[in-house]
Amino acid sequence: MQLVLENLHITNFKNISDLDLTLNKKINCFVGLNGAGKTNILDAIFYLSFTKSYFPTSDLQNIRHEQDFFMLKGIYQRLGVREEILINFQKDQKNVKRNGKRYKRLSHHIGLIPAIIITPDDIKLITGTGEERRRLMDMIISQADIKYMTALTSYRRILQQRNKLIKTFAREHYVDQESLELWDEQLSEAAGYIHQRRSAFIQELVPIIQHYYNIISGNKEQINIKYRSHLNSADLRLLLKENISKDIALEYTYAGIHRDDLSLLINDQPIRKFGSQGQQKSFLIALKFAQHDFIREHLRVKPLLLLDDIFDKLDPERVEKLVGMVSRDVFGQIFITHTNEQRLKQIFHNLEVDYKIFHVSNGSIAQILENSLA
Repeated sequence: MQLVLENLHITNFKNISDLDLTLNKKINCFVGLNGAGKTNILDAIFYLSFTKSYFPTSDLQNIRHEQDFFMLKGIYQRLGVREEILINFQKDQKNVKRNGKRYKRLSHHIGLIPAIIITPDDIKLITGTGEERRRLMDMIISQADIKYMTALTSYRRILQQRNKLIKTFAREHYVDQESLELWDEQLSEAAGYIHQRRSAFIQELVPIIQHYYNIISGNKEQINIKYRSHLNSADLRLLLKENISKDIALEYTYAGIHRDDLSLLINDQPIRKFGSQGQQKSFLIALKFAQHDFIREHLRVKPLLLLDDIFDKLDPERVEKLVGMVSRDVFGQIFITHTNEQRLKQIFHNLEVDYKIFHVSNGSIAQILENSLA
């Protein structure tokens, strides 16, 4: 079940000119001031897993200033087998290769090198729109189920075509019932599988989230997640038929799994309104750790865990519990960013665990401190 990133090479990615890192098999910490490039290293690791940045930037924006390409390479040990992933981007063309062979479809890579990332921006999962929470579900389930990704791609394509048709109906004041039924049938078929997998996913995830939240918070609150979907109470075919007049007035498809959302609750109240910053962050971390367990169980491999500045706004007791938790064997290789080296050393002082601390400055490594039990 082991997955280890042994070596990472980065060229012209964001503020990183050229970086070659030999990594610790358990914990790797990147320490430096804000803006030094710590998060960019984690994003490069994420990119090698998902063939895109975790953040809402275009590939052109990921190229270092005044350069015309970026390159990422990771050497992994996955279930005892060496894997080399190489990604080149130049002039709007992206090439992704596994062991020297180029992927014909990037979707075929998803799930090979599973990874979980937690960043300060993830608070939008709690405070932001349903789009953020749907994106999270899609990212998790897609790593474990290629059929889900296929259904999701089909749904988005069909929805786009149906919306074009709806706009035509609105403009011409005429409904082509035969064409409409054709798109509705295809949309409903894709939506049915997506809804089924999302429902099962949330049902599986909730008790795991509660388990991790209890460890972090000390059993102080009860948390829950409820899956909200039009398809919880009706078949999409019927909903599309019932809402056609509304769709034409709006000029887009109102009902469907593209409107799904999650209600995140603490003591049966929305955590976005009634949770403190510490409670919200604890909920978020528990959610991501539950995601780790879901991927580990379904893919039979421990995902890489990327923790970007997650200790902020957590009291020392929760931080100690958190680091102790990820140091256990249930988790695999960990990557952590932080601004305070002494605090990290203090946290690791009583933990019997391998680690490396990399000092990051202006996109390069200034110093490496290693503690090995080998």
